[in-house]
Amino acid sequence: MKKIGILTSGGDAPGMNAAIRAITKSAMHYGIQTVGIRDGFEGLMKGRFINMKYTDVDNIIQRGGTLLGSARCIEFKDKEARKSAVQNVKDAGIEGLIVIGGDGSFRGAHVLAQEVNIPVIGLPGTIDNDLYGTEATIGYDTALNTIVSAIDNIRDTASSHKRVFFVEVMGRNSGFLALNSAIASGAESVLIPETITDIKALAEQLRTQNKGRRSSIVIVAEGDEEGGAMDIMRKIQPHLEDFRLRTTILGHIQRGGSPSYFDRALATRSGVMAVELLMKGISNKMVGIKADELITVDLKDAIEKHAIPNLEKEDILKKLLTK
Repeated sequence: MKKIGILTSGGDAPGMNAAIRAITKSAMHYGIQTVGIRDGFEGLMKGRFINMKYTDVDNIIQRGGTLLGSARCIEFKDKEARKSAVQNVKDAGIEGLIVIGGDGSFRGAHVLAQEVNIPVIGLPGTIDNDLYGTEATIGYDTALNTIVSAIDNIRDTASSHKRVFFVEVMGRNSGFLALNSAIASGAESVLIPETITDIKALAEQLRTQNKGRRSSIVIVAEGDEEGGAMDIMRKIQPHLEDFRLRTTILGHIQRGGSPSYFDRALATRSGVMAVELLMKGISNKMVGIKADELITVDLKDAIEKHAIPNLEKEDILKKLLTK
């Protein structure tokens, strides 16, 4: 193998740059040229290729975002539109492709592998941590720490003014961020897509536990079936007329920032392994982690199956409620 391509796709995640660095430098160690593909599958279709140099990836391990840029490319779903990407891969002499992203990115990679017969390896880069077969995805740990830090700050003002805050975090289809940030921040309740939300029961819980307390924090995953934080607050307001309710939507601050130790280490180890898998002719695999050991997962499983958080963790919050 003489040349491999790298692209980042979908939402950016802290640690993507660390993965790009590891792939580029380890490939060079083995005498392989790396081709950076700008702006994900859109760049693949438009031929936005750059031959990566050692100096291109110096001093980026600590940077959030992605050096190569990312984009969501709806056009790539069309087979006719994909022909340009297929031709660009062939013209560039790319013999293997590493895709860093989430399940949508992996679907594109899987289709491309089938149409071009090019070896493809996926690195799970998503703050949602919702990819099947791995205990952690690149960016998840950093996002979790960002959320907990923000909630700590919100708690200060909530306590000062005797307020109930509904804090919305990312997780359109997954409650990993919401559930685990709720435990780590000492939140009083959490609402996630994987469980049913009972507005009246939540109101009763808040009314009971706020006797003698100055604040409560409720973490809301954006994909909860009752809606986001604003929707929850509007629905619960008639049941808590004597309470001062506020919302905070953390938004895209969850995606940014310097990656944590864990995400830097995971991205670096995964990037090196991805190169070595391609060198062995292994394809259609995702690199995951289990019990601190790197593993491979069939890309098909990562695409078709869905990871869910350990719902027994909700019991931890219930056991800490004031009676």
